[in-house]
Amino acid sequence: MSAPSSWPLPKDGLRFVTPAFMVNKLARHPLTRECYPAAMGFYPGAHLHRMQREKHDDNLLLYCVDGRARASTADWSGKVAAGDILLLPQGVAHSYEADAKEPWTIYWVHYQGTATAVFNQYLGYREGREPISKLGVSPQLIAHFRGLMEVHRTGYSTRAFINAGNQLRHLITEIALEIRRAQASSQHSFNLASVQSFMLENIGQQLDLDTLAATARLSRFHFATKYKALTGYSPIKHFLNMKMEHACHLLDTTQMSIKTVAAELGYPDQLYFSRLFSRTVGMSPRAYRNSVGK
Repeated sequence: MSAPSSWPLPKDGLRFVTPAFMVNKLARHPLTRECYPAAMGFYPGAHLHRMQREKHDDNLLLYCVDGRARASTADWSGKVAAGDILLLPQGVAHSYEADAKEPWTIYWVHYQGTATAVFNQYLGYREGREPISKLGVSPQLIAHFRGLMEVHRTGYSTRAFINAGNQLRHLITEIALEIRRAQASSQHSFNLASVQSFMLENIGQQLDLDTLAATARLSRFHFATKYKALTGYSPIKHFLNMKMEHACHLLDTTQMSIKTVAAELGYPDQLYFSRLFSRTVGMSPRAYRNSVGK
């Protein structure tokens, strides 16, 4: 398993612990105090790797990119395989052990901060739910983990650790995106990417819920429910957001009149379009165009 990086990881892996004086700095700094790395590492083919923690003082995120392991918490026990993310929040007693025949290869990071519970929720963690998410082996995520670990060669530079703290935030939000994509693609009766491609291809039309549901081959109710669960928006609201996003693009990159932009998006009534634009973007189309570059 490999990924783009400016430096090679050692064959026997890497383990790096943030020193206490730096943890204290990160815990106080306004750019990092919400979420910062306490330790991180890469274990390739981790034969005989096992851990049991009855008391867990920070949060742990493990990304398995090869091999297998077993893990458990008080509420869950199961297998971890390549492409799985295992999230073990602060205070959750747990254990894990690499498979004897196919030991896992993992990237991992321990993290702390005042907002880690919020980040964990953003990753989908809820008490009583499985702490594992299946998202596949992603070269992009591997590159993010490896980029995060470059902090170990900086001589404990404060600025480098502040950067690492914000790389960690980016990594967590990127994982959340990958989890959502994996959830969408695993629902065989609902291809989210296909529906959204249809929306973009018809950005100048007025699509109703029946038309969109028919594209997904679902009833109105099931389509709307699944779409909102995956995107956080109702289908029609999301389509409106796509339209206004495209309107911004046209206002930024063309000299089209506002009336023409409205018509391009399927709104013959310029005033109605302007009201929708203002409600979505927070300013009128004219004000938006005048604000570009200022």
